[in-house]
Amino acid sequence: MAQQDTDQQHAGVLPVDDEGYVIDTEDCEKREAEWRERGTSRPITVVGNPVLHKECKDVTDFGEEFQQLVADMFASQRTAEGVGLAANQIGVDLKVFVYDCPDDEGLRHVGVVCNPQLVELPAEKRRLDDSSEGCLSVPTAYAPLPRPDYAEVTGQDEKGNPIRVRGTGYFARCLQHETDHLYGYLYIDRLSKRERKAALKQMAENEPRYPVVAND
Repeated sequence: MAQQDTDQQHAGVLPVDDEGYVIDTEDCEKREAEWRERGTSRPITVVGNPVLHKECKDVTDFGEEFQQLVADMFASQRTAEGVGLAANQIGVDLKVFVYDCPDDEGLRHVGVVCNPQLVELPAEKRRLDDSSEGCLSVPTAYAPLPRPDYAEVTGQDEKGNPIRVRGTGYFARCLQHETDHLYGYLYIDRLSKRERKAALKQMAENEPRYPVVAND
């Protein structure tokens, strides 16, 4: 396992593997519960809310208030039964997302990514998966959306330390989806006009199963 400087500098940070990627599959139940139990669930913002349609601000202060935000995000994610949640989905204009997501092998991943950047993949790694995708901010609507079935994200953890996260299958989709959120894109923005209209119709015809913030 690769060493990232000193234990003191990286206290509380996820370990990394030999290639420098975080190991986010250990103690998932414990870590998620510790965050969630300190948090307060907030309602989810939905498509049309301005905070979802612009690039968020970088996280620069990793202090107590930010730690509480992350806890609230884990609590909100659990209430909404989601696998990933970006800060602007609870109305906060900051580049951070949390995740509690399985990959296609059923391995659970739990973590926090601040100021994420998707790594551009070489052509040989760009194998598209056209599975259906949904979003807590477009409740009850789903549509097929081709995305690479492997993704890498660089950024910072909840303490501001640099991290690299990678995933395959469903988890790769989650990493791409949540990073999109923080730059002002919803998955429906990547659909054709016809598909987007159909997704919004699904949303309009059904009731979300979790609290949402109604748009004025």
